[in-house]
Amino acid sequence: MDLVTGALSLLPSKLLELLKDEYKLQKSIRVKIQSVSWELESMHAALHKVAAVPWDQLDEQVKVWAREVREASYDMEDILDTFVVRVDGQEPADLSRLKRAMKKMGDLFSKGKARHDISCAIEDIRKQLQEVAERRARYRVDDLVATPAPTTSIDPRLSALYTKVSQLIGVQEPRDKVISLLTAEEQMEMKIVSIVGSGGLGKTTLAKAVYENLTVDVHFKAFVPVGQNPDLKKVLRDILIGLGKQRYTMEFNLTLLDEKQLIDELREFLKNKRYFIVIDDVWDVSSWNIIRYALYDNSLGSKIVITTRKHDVAMKVGCSYNMKPLPYESSKELFYGRIFGSEQKCPKTFVKISEQIIKKCGGVPLAIITTSSLLANKLGNMKEWYEFCESIGSGHGNNHDMENMRRILSLSYYDLPAHLKTCLLYISLFPEDSEIDRDRLIWRWIAEGFVSPGEGGKRLFDIGKGYFSELLNRSLIQPARIVMDYDDVPQACRVHDMVLDLICSLSREESFVASILGDTLQNTPSWARKVRRLSLHNTTWPTIMDMSKLRSLTIFNNAIISSMPSLSCYQLLRVLDLENCNLGGHPNLSFVGNLFHLRYLGLLNTRYDGELRLEMGKLHHLQILDIYGTRIKELPSSFVGLKQLMRLILSVHCRPNGLRNLTSLEELWFAIVDSVDVAEDIGHLRQMRELQVELEMNKESGCDESICKALVASLGKLQKIEQLTIASGSVPLNLEGSVESLGNLSYLVIDQTASFPTWINPGSLLVLSYLDITVARLRREDIQVLGMLQALHFLEVTVSGDVQAAERFMVGSNSFPCARECRFYGFHVVPSMFPPGAMPRVENFCFSMRHEDFGKGEFTTNDLALGHLPSLRRVIARLYDRMVDSKEVVIKVEETLRHESDVHPNHPYIRVEAYGRR
Repeated sequence: MDLVTGALSLLPSKLLELLKDEYKLQKSIRVKIQSVSWELESMHAALHKVAAVPWDQLDEQVKVWAREVREASYDMEDILDTFVVRVDGQEPADLSRLKRAMKKMGDLFSKGKARHDISCAIEDIRKQLQEVAERRARYRVDDLVATPAPTTSIDPRLSALYTKVSQLIGVQEPRDKVISLLTAEEQMEMKIVSIVGSGGLGKTTLAKAVYENLTVDVHFKAFVPVGQNPDLKKVLRDILIGLGKQRYTMEFNLTLLDEKQLIDELREFLKNKRYFIVIDDVWDVSSWNIIRYALYDNSLGSKIVITTRKHDVAMKVGCSYNMKPLPYESSKELFYGRIFGSEQKCPKTFVKISEQIIKKCGGVPLAIITTSSLLANKLGNMKEWYEFCESIGSGHGNNHDMENMRRILSLSYYDLPAHLKTCLLYISLFPEDSEIDRDRLIWRWIAEGFVSPGEGGKRLFDIGKGYFSELLNRSLIQPARIVMDYDDVPQACRVHDMVLDLICSLSREESFVASILGDTLQNTPSWARKVRRLSLHNTTWPTIMDMSKLRSLTIFNNAIISSMPSLSCYQLLRVLDLENCNLGGHPNLSFVGNLFHLRYLGLLNTRYDGELRLEMGKLHHLQILDIYGTRIKELPSSFVGLKQLMRLILSVHCRPNGLRNLTSLEELWFAIVDSVDVAEDIGHLRQMRELQVELEMNKESGCDESICKALVASLGKLQKIEQLTIASGSVPLNLEGSVESLGNLSYLVIDQTASFPTWINPGSLLVLSYLDITVARLRREDIQVLGMLQALHFLEVTVSGDVQAAERFMVGSNSFPCARECRFYGFHVVPSMFPPGAMPRVENFCFSMRHEDFGKGEFTTNDLALGHLPSLRRVIARLYDRMVDSKEVVIKVEETLRHESDVHPNHPYIRVEAYGRR
């Protein structure tokens, strides 16, 4: 499913499902279904052509036709899904035999009526498609969208090439850093540096500054733009003309040469020359590869700079400079300078609103220049300044400068494949400046149908994670909450206000998401007839819109909950996300059982203390259920019928029963194992990828041994498990016999155990990259085992036992080859010297020790030899004592570590923390 094609990609397969014998449709209806399916596939192909053309370049009639088809596709999907729910409806699990018999008789009539209704509905769909097809032929849609409409507008990025040096703000420092990267090595091999960052950050401006200021002796220079859809023959011609203008404009007709001949000519020309070339605005690796073939490496010290928005292109180059937003002071200098001449000349009445606008620009030069150019003409009306500030991030600013800025940013959007366009626009439902949790976003994409199944049985969440990474790679979302975990993908993202402004504008244009902030309907144009996705930020419940077709509802503010009606009338609802809204006083969520189409129910941190009713078992399509942070103590017995449930996040109060029936479950978090039945249930969840369990011990007898054995046996059956968190309360779980089944385990957390598990070894856990373990005792040989885990990226070891004397552990010279963050906490076992070769990639190192050990001279920070850790960036030391006021020791440790930082090539960040003894 994507923005332009709506539900069209799903409809043919859903229609063909109705041809199965179980639905018992008449032969004439089956023939019509087949015909409708073919017509839908044809329309889908036509709309894919529409999706390939920027929206502002499409004929207005084509836009109208595309909207009609998309809206019709949603209506058709609603009809089909409703029919399937009615025919496949499940009876409650606790009905008596007599009630079941009576219900079965009733179902015969209701299903018969449903089949009659679907017959009429299919005929209506067929007629509707016929009308749409006639309009398609009348508007000649296929001809209109075959090629993009010609445009005569000038690329506004050209101004970056001709800006006066005196007008550049904040470019000196990054310019010098790029130049130092180009000239750092004195060898004569070619040096290539990429400048990478999102649109509007000033990559072209920086490259131009480097181009003009690099002082090495280079006589042959060229600055060549590439662009989103490059003509590579023209690019190669431009390089030749830039390097040898007279020859290739006066003496040589380059238009006669094909691509290969141009590459050969360029390589021959550069064979004996030292040159400096800037290749500006490279969009894909394949284009760069072809250009790179032509740039001959003659070992004369030539330099190449490329600029790109995409990190995979930068990674191909190897050496990169990541563009950062302007510092706040530079942003102010640029903003005030363009409007008032300087900050000092800004009237006091404009200071507050100016600072708000500067903050919203987020250090993006393009945004600052655009907004300042606009506001310079509105100095007489402060009200317009406030109105403009409010419009940033909503997509409502309508003026030439804002449109120019959106055009630049939209280049990245229109470069996306259709499914990623949809996923990006979906982010417009989140409030401005939100930190958006990665997993929440991906699972919502899945529930909305935006993530298509891949080949080879790859699970939907992993495919969605690829979508998320691609948006990061293209600099359209920004990483947040970065943790060096097992998969290197940030745990959350943010969206720059200017990108949010763009996607809100695009979303409003197509009525993709309706966002309501205050009393303003942000994303719904006047022509929109139905609201299908609604996001409520800060208002009371809206009453002026047609929400009969509502598919997705997200509420971000508690104030709305009090005015929220029962949602039972919104029976097409697929996503209901109330995360972080306070439902503590809400009487009940009984209406949820009537939302038969529901895929996603998010109640995270809502403090809901009511019940989920028996009708919940009717939610056949439910895929995600998150009740963590509620006071729900049990799920109804009917929940075992949720056969499509893939993610279940339980509250700490909840005791699940019947888990073995949830055969599609891939993620289960916070499951309390307090019986053999629950332990055995887990062994039936063969699709399980992520599991967090807690063994609950009896206060008198401790943990039943039979429960431990059952859980160990179950874990041995989960051959797809990738993440495992066990809180065992010091009860040892011996997975020695099951470790062969844990070959895919990459993430392991053991909350508490008496001693280091012998089953954690480098011979079995080949892909383990994240390990967090709390043990009562730790031996030197255990550290040696940890150091041999070849894939380990992150390690945190906490020893909880009270040790009377400090013990040194040894680190081998080849230990921890891939680790990037190591933490040794909360115990009195201190590391020995790191020999050369140990922890070669560690960036963050954290350790703890007792005040008295340092004070007695039994250990000094010099013993660590931090200088042997070549990648070190940060060191945190925790000092434990009965009293936290040993300031002299803290100061001494800090001074010693800072001295090591001063002599270390990376000058790592140092922090010393003092704690009372636990």
